[in-house]
This record gives sequence, C-alpha cells and structure tokens, in this order.
Amino acid sequence: MADAFEIANARARKRKADAPTAIAARYDVRLGKIVITLSNGLDIAFPPEVAQGLEGASAAALKTIEISPSGFGVHFPKLDADFYLPALLEGVLGSRKWIASRLGAAGGRAKTKAKVVAARQNGRLGGRPKKVAHARKTEHA
Repeated sequence: MADAFEIANARARKRKADAPTAIAARYDVRLGKIVITLSNGLDIAFPPEVAQGLEGASAAALKTIEISPSGFGVHFPKLDADFYLPALLEGVLGSRKWIASRLGAAGGRAKTKAKVVAARQNGRLGGRPKKVAHARKTEHA
C-alpha cells in the first residue's frame, strides 16, 4: 500500500512541476467572468454560464472561490461546484453528459438554409408524425 501512495505522490509532484497551478481565483463582476490566475503568470477567464454548476448563479454565490492545496482544483462552496484545472485549460467546463446536452441544445437552435428547407418540406407533409402506442402481440401456446 505504501508503494502505491509513494507512486501517486511522485506522479503529483511531477505534474505540479510540469503544469501551471491556480494561485488565485475571483469573480469579476464588471466582466461577468470567473478569473483564475495561474502560477505561470497567465489568467484564464470564462463566463459562469458556460460552466456546469455555475450557470444562473448569483454574483454573491460566485464571490467565494477556494483553491485546493495542490492548485489543481477550484471549488465554489456556496454552489457545491468543483473544477479540475487541467480540464479547464483544455476547455472542459462540465461532464461529458452536460456538455453533450449543451451542444445538442445549440444544434437545435441552429438556423441554416438546409434546416429551414427541411422544416418547410416536413410541414407540407403534415409535420412530425404523431406517436402511436402499438399494441403488443402475444402468443398463447
């Protein structure tokens, strides 16, 4: 067990040496963005609406931000929302399921010429077919 613990600690030390960590985090009311200052001097900023668990949050709830001791975690205690800094740097602001739902919703709102034409043609044919409950056939022996 001690070997696994030492291996994990060594891996964490290497990651911390190779990657930037969060050294400060704040909600900038003027910009309407979460701003995270990194150990390499860069800031990353994003609007809370694009991050799972932060969408629709009040400025007061966004004001309290905690950084994990490793510098790889950012926690919003009033919202019980957590983010992993390496994932944030890759643009991942939520779970795969949450991101997929956001992408699907955006695709549904898309207005392309092809979509407009398809919708008109579908409308001329009577629109989307009604759902019909099918009776199950049962076989008796």
